[in-house]
Amino acid sequence: MSIDSDSSSQSGADYRSFRQITRDRLLVEMLRSTRKSSKSTWKVLIMDKLTVKIMSFSCKMADITEEGVSLVEDLYKRRQPLPSMDAIYFMQPTKENVRIFMSDMSGKNSLYKKAYVFFSSPVQRELVAHIKKDSTVLTRISALSEMNLEYFAIDSQGFITDHDKALEELFSEDAEGSHKYNACLNTMATRIATVFASLREFPRVHYRVARTIDASTLTTLRDLVPTKLAASVWNSLARYKSTIPEFPQTETCELLIVDRSIDQIAPIIHEWTYDAMCHDLLYMDGNKYVQEVPSKNGSANEKKEVLLEDHDPVWLELRHAHIADANERLYEKMTSFVSKNKAAQLQQARSGGELSTKQLQKMVQALPQYSDQIDKLTLHVEIAGKLNNIIKEQHLKDVGQLEQDLVFGDAGTKELISFLRTRMDVSRENKLRLLMIYASINPEKFFESDKGAKLMQLAGLSADDMIVVNNMRCLRGPDTKKSSVGAFTLKFDLQKKKPGIRKERVGEESTWMLSRFYPILE
Repeated sequence: MSIDSDSSSQSGADYRSFRQITRDRLLVEMLRSTRKSSKSTWKVLIMDKLTVKIMSFSCKMADITEEGVSLVEDLYKRRQPLPSMDAIYFMQPTKENVRIFMSDMSGKNSLYKKAYVFFSSPVQRELVAHIKKDSTVLTRISALSEMNLEYFAIDSQGFITDHDKALEELFSEDAEGSHKYNACLNTMATRIATVFASLREFPRVHYRVARTIDASTLTTLRDLVPTKLAASVWNSLARYKSTIPEFPQTETCELLIVDRSIDQIAPIIHEWTYDAMCHDLLYMDGNKYVQEVPSKNGSANEKKEVLLEDHDPVWLELRHAHIADANERLYEKMTSFVSKNKAAQLQQARSGGELSTKQLQKMVQALPQYSDQIDKLTLHVEIAGKLNNIIKEQHLKDVGQLEQDLVFGDAGTKELISFLRTRMDVSRENKLRLLMIYASINPEKFFESDKGAKLMQLAGLSADDMIVVNNMRCLRGPDTKKSSVGAFTLKFDLQKKKPGIRKERVGEESTWMLSRFYPILE
């Protein structure tokens, strides 16, 4: 999910990015607040598996140390008693977490002197009552508070709720009547609501309604996902009006809730921006990229983990640029750097042409005053080089052209069959993506005849791959052949020979090849 900073009710003068707001709440509102009443100079910070991720997405270890934390511990692991130190607990309000906390702080000798307890989301009254029952524990609690911060701030304007299996739990054929369905929706709603608790915004909630054709059509639980999620988010937000100080009492912004069924293609089709290609083709772990750098002793290259995030100005500039545009800008930056630096010119003259990544890395050692600047350029020159090699090796320009032609109605079954027959050099994954796009555009042809099975056979896909494509049926709404009343259709251009599900954007010419596609919500 992303946040539009322009729509925020906060004034421009006080503007802070979403990640900065989250960071300030964790460091100032939570950690720094414990200093006022604590006699302990250094404290222990104890977190569970979820809250440690929440913290790591917004704060560095140095930030936490600066706020008086000398040790970070795992709630679930056996910990050394530190009876002279105070502890800060940042955890989910679950029975198990409360049980462990009570065990830590009860009895004659507790693990810590005092405890400051911060729950990541609203805590049930029964759990609070359970804590209050133990008078010994109660005397050792210096603070008991709801932070209402239970999301991962993945960048300056985006967050996730950590539900990797949401698609399966909400839309699979087994979703009907499953306890996972309600558990997933409720947790997701609670976490989305905590975003607005952090922003101090009270949204007007909009959502995609269930798509019913007529009174005889049965509405499935899958089709009710946005409705149920919207209701649950609203209930959580309504409680904040009375429980969070200075929380708005009237709507201040907009929240739009949709589901994957309105645009099945966006996560499947190759997106050609620098950021998207890094995550799609380099198999990164979140925003971590492993770079090879020369070792200081001159032996084999060493592996170094780097984060592609907001602190990297080159990443900030290039991340949303088309890959071809990113390549051009990197070349211009390199040319500009060399033209302004005599040592770089000398290195270039020795190499007899353009500087390679290895030569750039050697230059870092030779020119320490420019190391940070060259480091960043070297990193992105290396990444762009890798991406360009993968694009060539996997014939992605040809794959991408067919993907976009299918989406815009410039290609159909005939062209897909021809491609699958003649392009044996295309990878299994890319063939799978082509068939998923085709199935999304032509569900009647693909699922309701033997055409789908024949295409998958032609592509040489495995039985598991076939399950993946067939599962796309779970994202389809009711059959819209009978009537179009109340249906949500994506078929715009009836003049096309083939059913395109995107229309060309009027008055916009694509500067770069393969940049026609756009997500439906854009």
